[in-house]
Amino acid sequence: MSNIAYPPGRPLRVGEVLDLSFQVYRATVIRCLVFATTGMLAGQLPNIYNVVKGRNLGGGLVGFVVASQKSQGDLLYWALYLGGMVLSGILYAAVLQRQDQLMRTGTAGGELPQLLRRIPGFIGLVIMVSLSIAAWFIPAAAYAGSAPVTAVLAALVLAIPASYVAVRLCVAYIAFVVSGDGATAAYSHSWRLTGGSVWRLSGILTIGVLILLAFWVVVGIIVGVFASIIGHGDVALIAAVSGVISIVVASATVPFYTAMGLAIFGDLRVRKEGADLEQRIAAA
Repeated sequence: MSNIAYPPGRPLRVGEVLDLSFQVYRATVIRCLVFATTGMLAGQLPNIYNVVKGRNLGGGLVGFVVASQKSQGDLLYWALYLGGMVLSGILYAAVLQRQDQLMRTGTAGGELPQLLRRIPGFIGLVIMVSLSIAAWFIPAAAYAGSAPVTAVLAALVLAIPASYVAVRLCVAYIAFVVSGDGATAAYSHSWRLTGGSVWRLSGILTIGVLILLAFWVVVGIIVGVFASIIGHGDVALIAAVSGVISIVVASATVPFYTAMGLAIFGDLRVRKEGADLEQRIAAA
């Protein structure tokens, strides 16, 4: 791990940010899988509950909408949904912190107890970032009932400033975990670091998403074939096998998301805060 230049000692090109992401991922993925898998399972708690209740709701956004409609009065469902979301976020933060510690010192441990003490700040940051992005769609929501077509068009237009805000806040989570910033400080830290880099960050994030999409297309084909062979035509068994394999594979992709976040955050710090100079002074 010591051969990997992390944190980066100079501003990186787009290709170098992606290369550093892969290097961090390869060096840390095995030691982060427990946190990643547990976090993935925590996020599935409401879906597991629906299966136990015998609700066949499907997956993705449609499944969530159907679940929301059928579970309006089910307090346990919503408790599991909110609790699972917070717990998965904390566990993903543990992945992020472990990767940072492994790359800096080669050792790791004690991430979860530290982060559990910071749950209020984590929740506050999630609310701040979510509201900052969602607020742009309020005008579109006003037309949702009376003019759905207008609402869709308005949402498409408003997605532009909302995406801008999302990019400006893309490292708030990393700043909260790695730098130890509070919720407000992490929010402002991200906004300050990403200033003037929106187009560049958009390109990096888009490439990262495309890489993962390509990965999921290949994995989806393999999982489908494998599940069909094991299931022997039993639709329920095929669905169960596919679900289990998908969770395992998805767990392995979580450290890539966090590795990319660390690479982007390190590059932005070098550019805006002279983190490379701090490293040279410390080394001297």
